[in-house]
Amino acid sequence: MRFRHPDGTTVHLAYCSNVHQAENLQGVIDQLAAYAEPVRETLGAGLLGIGLWLARDVVTELSARPDAVLRLRTELTARGLETVTLNAFPYEGFHREVVKKDVYLPDWTDPARLHYTVDCARVLAGLLPDDARRGSVSTLPLAWRTPWPGSARDRARRALDLLAAELAGVERETGRTIRVGFEPEPGCVVENTVQAARELGGLDPERLGICLDTCHLAVQFEDPATALRRLADAALPVVKVQASSALQADDPADPAARRALARFAEPRFLHQTRTAPHGVVTGVDDLPDALAGDLDPGSAWRVHFHAPLHAEPEPPLRTTASELTAVLVELLGGPQAVCDHVEVETYTWSVLPEHLRPHDRESLVAGIAAELAWTRGRFADLGLRPSPRTRTEPVS
Repeated sequence: MRFRHPDGTTVHLAYCSNVHQAENLQGVIDQLAAYAEPVRETLGAGLLGIGLWLARDVVTELSARPDAVLRLRTELTARGLETVTLNAFPYEGFHREVVKKDVYLPDWTDPARLHYTVDCARVLAGLLPDDARRGSVSTLPLAWRTPWPGSARDRARRALDLLAAELAGVERETGRTIRVGFEPEPGCVVENTVQAARELGGLDPERLGICLDTCHLAVQFEDPATALRRLADAALPVVKVQASSALQADDPADPAARRALARFAEPRFLHQTRTAPHGVVTGVDDLPDALAGDLDPGSAWRVHFHAPLHAEPEPPLRTTASELTAVLVELLGGPQAVCDHVEVETYTWSVLPEHLRPHDRESLVAGIAAELAWTRGRFADLGLRPSPRTRTEPVS
């Protein structure tokens, strides 16, 4: 969906397709008909944005075959869909039975990460609507924090300089501007905006910046206004926002809260858990570790579990939806739009507790549509209005 900010900026709202299991081109195309188009119809929207996750094999095929890019763009257009952003954080295997720390591989010390990201940028340049100002690609925040010797930092920095040069080359060749945003995440080399300023400051601000995941920001107990000022001071633009909410237990010593949290401890994804007594953030790498006694239960816990935006969990748990709203206020509530790409990224529908989990296609479509409707409501509260452009143009 497109919205017009009071300053005239077109703000794109999409949902991320990494919620769907598809690691070949036909699977990606099939999910457009099975999920994305029905989501658009449920919302009554003429045009819906979808932030595509394209696994390595899909990107390899698309980057080698211009006709395949045209085929995908044609399918998007025919279904009232458009893509201005890609999620290039997971490389492959995002729906394996166990993902955990494998999602951070390859990291930015490995040339495979650079090649994949550049290929994503080239594919996105071919998918962008003709009137889109620019595209965005989100990626991991360098690497998981261990091991990370000084030599790794140097190799990664060289890779980022090469990335900026390659993105400039994509623009010269295609006329399309693609920016890459590094996504701070708990447990990584860059897990908060302090580390982002230190590790990523000095990069080319025309090409490289930050993908701000609002779940991650909340888990790290970062104040949105302070975090965004810090990024601005470091000349790190917010290339993209991933709209997401974390789980929160206000009293993790409460047996009812622990029982409720235990229902969210599942084997596929990593659920980093943090607490901040007296403002000092500490944590563990996964929710089961916290429940086993490795984290102080004396103050609130926040859990890296992307919870549906529109629905609070059963008490005594809640979500950090208020922190998400605060980020949107900072980015879109002022006289100028600070970011123009917002992507709802709740990839955890399939690992929610059994009684909350959608069990068929229709219920998943309804859930995604409800999240987008909730976000659309927050946009309206901030004075954004639906763009008059409601359909994509036919692809020639």
